[in-house]
Amino acid sequence: MEMTDNLKEMFISFVDTIGVAVWVEIVTESPICTYYFGPFSSIGEASIAKTGYREDLESESATIVSMVVKRCKPQNLTIFDESLATSHGLVLSGQTS
Repeated sequence: MEMTDNLKEMFISFVDTIGVAVWVEIVTESPICTYYFGPFSSIGEASIAKTGYREDLESESATIVSMVVKRCKPQNLTIFDESLATSHGLVLSGQTS
């Protein structure tokens, strides 16, 4: 079983390196963020996992705008859109208005 897990991890690492791994992209309105969860080796595997990510974010009072399973290679796993936050009147910690 450990050999299978190691092979799976190596495969996922490879497909992620070449940019064809599957990720769950979740965009939230509150906070204004884009989150990436993964990588996964298949769309089916990611689709099953996305329910848990939704539940985790909703338990933190996030308002989910969209959830997409797609092949990509995210540069950052969490992206906070500072420009949108500013336009909505939000102040980041450490900033003054």
